[in-house]
Amino acid sequence: MTTLSVGDSAPDFTAFTQDIEPFTLLDQDGPVVLLFFPGAFTSVCTNEMNAVNNDLSAYGVDDGVTVVGISTDSPFVLDEYRKVNNLQFDLLSDHNADIAASYGAKYDNDFTPMKLDRIAKRSAFVVDADGIIQYAEVLDNAGKQPNFDAIKETLASL
Repeated sequence: MTTLSVGDSAPDFTAFTQDIEPFTLLDQDGPVVLLFFPGAFTSVCTNEMNAVNNDLSAYGVDDGVTVVGISTDSPFVLDEYRKVNNLQFDLLSDHNADIAASYGAKYDNDFTPMKLDRIAKRSAFVVDADGIIQYAEVLDNAGKQPNFDAIKETLASL
């Protein structure tokens, strides 16, 4: 599995939101922040999603930036997770981890002793309006957070 880098074309995908609405990456009008996370209702993931949610304006959502969280949870779990945390951005279900795999952001049977093979690594990508990756960070340690400041700096430079 190859991790994507800055300058690569972002793989297009369609996934369903927590509202079971289709979301297609390259149909978005402006930059998109993709935040892959291992699982809803876990402490580090919740801290990450809340940190982004509490600072959404700094990510440029008022200027046309789209922020989405992506996990392998079902849309129904993501809907409840979004409601409980009052998240103001969509969460996408990558149930089989196909999207995570296409971004080089999927664990290969080594996430837990249970040998789960459909869990996304905590990762962050910024895709510009032309579908080019401008920021890429894939973390092997699920206990770490993405570099939020670097993501915001990348967005500000677009």
